[in-house]
Amino acid sequence: MDDLDRKAHALELSYGGVLGAAALLLPFLFHLLHLGRVFMPMYIPLVALAFLVRPGLSMSVSIMCPLLSGALTGMPPFYPPVAFVMSLELAVMAFTISLLSRRLPRLGSFSVLLVALVLGRIVNVALTYFFAIFMELPAGFLAGVSLVSGWPGMILMLAVVPPFVRMIKEKTHQGGHGP
Repeated sequence: MDDLDRKAHALELSYGGVLGAAALLLPFLFHLLHLGRVFMPMYIPLVALAFLVRPGLSMSVSIMCPLLSGALTGMPPFYPPVAFVMSLELAVMAFTISLLSRRLPRLGSFSVLLVALVLGRIVNVALTYFFAIFMELPAGFLAGVSLVSGWPGMILMLAVVPPFVRMIKEKTHQGGHGP
């Protein structure tokens, strides 16, 4: 690994640490105002991270954050298995964003994010439906609630993440570093 690769790797790990910590802190702040489930605050730093780092790191942080938060704070809960659903949804979204933004940069961050959000919602609704059947709960109702409750958070992400990512990338390239 040459010096440039080491710097890029260190920068990616730094992004993973800072945005991973933000993914653990933001839900706590949003839940104080009873806005956590509606605005999906854990998702915001994790989808931003996916634009800045390679798929493996992005997926790893995205899988770990809901599970770690659930273990430390009880939110998201393990029963019903919201933490597991979020982990899988975020992993799919992180992989999609990281891969598409690298392979098809002309799509732009807004389009890539939109594709990932739709795919993530499909995964979330499908897993919610499956777990609800397994737990003998009203699957259609819970899947529908899961789909509808995420819209404000998706709109917030579409408004906040692309400009944030653009700003970070501009600052990083001005400093002469970059993954």
